[in-house]
Amino acid sequence: MSLPHAILTALLEKPSSGLDLTRRFDRSIGYFWSATHQQIYRELGRLEAGGFVRALPAEPPARGQRKSYEVLPAGRAELARWTAAAQDPKPSRDALLLRLRAAAVVGTAGIDAELRRHLELHERQLAEYRRIGERDFPPERDSPEDLLRHLVLRAGIDLETFWTRWLTDALEELGRLP
Repeated sequence: MSLPHAILTALLEKPSSGLDLTRRFDRSIGYFWSATHQQIYRELGRLEAGGFVRALPAEPPARGQRKSYEVLPAGRAELARWTAAAQDPKPSRDALLLRLRAAAVVGTAGIDAELRRHLELHERQLAEYRRIGERDFPPERDSPEDLLRHLVLRAGIDLETFWTRWLTDALEELGRLP
């Protein structure tokens, strides 16, 4: 049920069209909650039908013009309810870890190349997160909203740091196998 809440969050930050939301998901929210263009449009329709968002009036209405949406009071209330609700952590489902477990049974051929590929991807993502932090969160940006957004980014940095360290260690240990 988190996609509608991600959309409500994005729309409260800035009323947007479906296309604009897709672009914003690609640039920021998508780092921790991804959605396709189709999923976003489908969910916007549900949110509008449920009375959580509405399309802003276009001036003048034109065929094929993008609709921008804003959050209605019911949508803000739903987001506040969801934000305050308890939710247990979800178990991790990572195909790479499952593949390592399978390699213990069928052999490690090719697994080191895949670990190196993952290490490179995580190093790139870590560098991207650090660039975002330098660009978007200088020390003078210390509003409560900025502090919360920066916490999300720092979680991403910490996760990527974990993966780069873990993958480096895993590759070293695999290198010691006969």
